[in-house]
Amino acid sequence: MVNNFLKFVLVFFITFSLAGCTFIFQAGKRSDAQKIQELSAQLEELARAKGLLEQKLGAEINDKQIKLQMMEKGLVITVVGDLLFDSGKAKIRPEAYSLLTKVSEVLKDNMAQFNVGIEGHTDNVPIKQSGWKSNWELSTARALSVLHYLASEQGVSPERLSAIGYGEYRPLASNETKDGRKQNRRVEIVILPNVTKVKGDSAGSYELKEPQENLK
Repeated sequence: MVNNFLKFVLVFFITFSLAGCTFIFQAGKRSDAQKIQELSAQLEELARAKGLLEQKLGAEINDKQIKLQMMEKGLVITVVGDLLFDSGKAKIRPEAYSLLTKVSEVLKDNMAQFNVGIEGHTDNVPIKQSGWKSNWELSTARALSVLHYLASEQGVSPERLSAIGYGEYRPLASNETKDGRKQNRRVEIVILPNVTKVKGDSAGSYELKEPQENLK
């Protein structure tokens, strides 16, 4: 028992120290050892999902159309916005359906216990002729288009999905260059770990969420 506990502590510490956040465990129905074990299992599942996506999307990754990263917020699938949408539009291009289908297969078959956040991002070029009030509206509409496609066309459970638009305000690169603006026009599909930030803690500490059946 002690050896198993230390094993999970080690996995937990190494992984989430690298991710830049700290997890704490508070008194509750489960022991700390059980919580660490569950968190380690989640990490392993996210890593397996990343491997599956790398296999399914190898061509797109090589072409730099998408990028996969384990980040503090979860497993992030970054899709180049120009692949998904025409300029100023929020309707998914038919050429992108196959990519989103591959992603949805992993979400349904291998990641059914995880929620999925869809984030829309744009460059900082002002909206002029497309009819959107601002880049906020455009980025939100694009995130919702991906959400509706995953739910309505691919059968991903809608209870798992959420969407948000950040507009131009979370850039990856400088908007001063054409390549930088291209990187900033993107949609991020985030597979979310089942953790929640501790209230009142500004240092980035988190605790493991209780399964839904224990919260009823």
